[in-house]
Amino acid sequence: MEASTTVIIIIGFLIYMGLYWTYGKKIERDVVKADDNNAPPSQRLYDGVDYVPAHKAVLFGHHFSSIAGAGPLVGPAMAMVWGWLPGLLWVWFGNVLIGSIHDYLALMASVRYDAKSVQFVATDLISKRTGRSFYWIVFFLLILVVAAFANVIGSMFARTPSIGSASIFMTVAAVILGILIYRVKMNLTAATLIGIVLMAIAIWMGPEFPIPMSYEVWMVILFVYIIIAASIPVNVLLQPRDYLNSFLLYFGIAIGFLAAMVTFKGMEAPAISAFSPVLLGGQPTPFWPAIPLVIACGSLSGFHSLVASGTTSKQLSKETDALFVGYGGMFTEGFLSTVIIVAIGGFGMTVIKAQAAAANYNLTLEAANWATTYAKATGALKLAPPSMIVEAFGVMVASTFLSFIPTSIVKVIAGLWISAFALTTLDTTNRLARYCLVEMLGPVQSSLGAAYNVITNRWVASIIPAALGIYLAWSGQFNILWPSFSAANQLIASIALMTGAAFVAKKMQSKFSVVAVVPAWFLWFTVTCAIVWFMWVVMPGTIAKTPGTGWTVQVIMAIMLVLNILFIVDFVKAKK
Repeated sequence: MEASTTVIIIIGFLIYMGLYWTYGKKIERDVVKADDNNAPPSQRLYDGVDYVPAHKAVLFGHHFSSIAGAGPLVGPAMAMVWGWLPGLLWVWFGNVLIGSIHDYLALMASVRYDAKSVQFVATDLISKRTGRSFYWIVFFLLILVVAAFANVIGSMFARTPSIGSASIFMTVAAVILGILIYRVKMNLTAATLIGIVLMAIAIWMGPEFPIPMSYEVWMVILFVYIIIAASIPVNVLLQPRDYLNSFLLYFGIAIGFLAAMVTFKGMEAPAISAFSPVLLGGQPTPFWPAIPLVIACGSLSGFHSLVASGTTSKQLSKETDALFVGYGGMFTEGFLSTVIIVAIGGFGMTVIKAQAAAANYNLTLEAANWATTYAKATGALKLAPPSMIVEAFGVMVASTFLSFIPTSIVKVIAGLWISAFALTTLDTTNRLARYCLVEMLGPVQSSLGAAYNVITNRWVASIIPAALGIYLAWSGQFNILWPSFSAANQLIASIALMTGAAFVAKKMQSKFSVVAVVPAWFLWFTVTCAIVWFMWVVMPGTIAKTPGTGWTVQVIMAIMLVLNILFIVDFVKAKK
């Protein structure tokens, strides 16, 4: 059977639907034993700011928008340099066997610990030293997430002012939606319809009223924005905005799924190009162990455990909602990555050749020279991953019966995917960093005295990670910030998954802890090797070009690597 967009998208759909109703349900029933008779933290600890129960659909929107970010989009586009098959297999393998288990266990472990963070759970189940190490690794990760996603957003807004203005209008629409749901107490369906209309108006107004500003000005605006978003009550902006954004994504996924299924288009990109093409830092990049540095959220992501045990667990209305929100959210993200791989694999070569012809760029691109030409050509034509996604997606949709939708509108929607979800991840990250900082300082509260109250003030605690992250983003070093974030991210995933395994074994007394332990060890070994390779091979070149950013990232990764070793030692001791 020939590999085509149609065959691949159908196989992906069947994998996700089939495993949700079989493997997922078994884990819910036999491993975690979800029970709606257990009052969740959102009800027992309600405070109107962070602990606020949410409707399952609203919470799915918040959770999914927060975890999705640009990860399931940008990573698969970069991984196309290896051909379409290696990236696709990593997405499916990682999503089904690692990512979904990781997300669900992190969410349910947190719920059973009063919605405390996965770091707190590790402290209780493994050791205090593990907990302290974990907190610091997470804090560093959150800073790198702020840096990487602020870089993606700032670059896109500066290059395409209409997307920046549309994002601002959509933020206003989200605040109005929040007022309708929580202040006016309007019926959720009616409020949602009004919110969707406001979002459509915001998308239309974006191109009509573009806001041209430099990358540096956007950095300043984002700095102020994420401090405010991280400090105000969660249901004022974050919760309604994420819920609203999720409809944008649903619409895009639906269009992409339909288009990919009916094109019957053979894949233009080769299935496999080379094991070690030039990619990160201009260096030959081996698929293993470097793949987790490139594809993050679409396959697996430690950041998801921070969202699940940070904001989501504080809003869960009942335990059985967790499978839909946590497990289903990860599957949806994997399917989104599948759509992106299909779009670029099936239409990417056409896009690159068209762009090259328009720019009079001398190009010979075919399957045989894909490994040496793909990254070089997309770089020369300014087809960075977000732009590549927008163009390939637009061409794919235009090749089907959906061509009645103007391609310009399809491209704006695809662009908003990236900006809107990177923005949701950005402000959620700063909120999580605030939580993390407060919990980190808890053990030394008495020794800090009055300073503790100042530092842990929600506004002050939001400024600290925002300032560090925007400082790194200011350099604009995407090729370093992205893999650095991914390295830290996947390191967290392996640690969180081991914590989930400890939760299953010690708290749930279940023999099924193997579903978490085996993938956690595989991931830990792969990511540790990848970080060592990255620091040894890629970082020296960056340090030579931009010493400030390069050394800051290098030191952060070195500290994380040491803490990672300490963690694994403690984990092994706890097993004895």
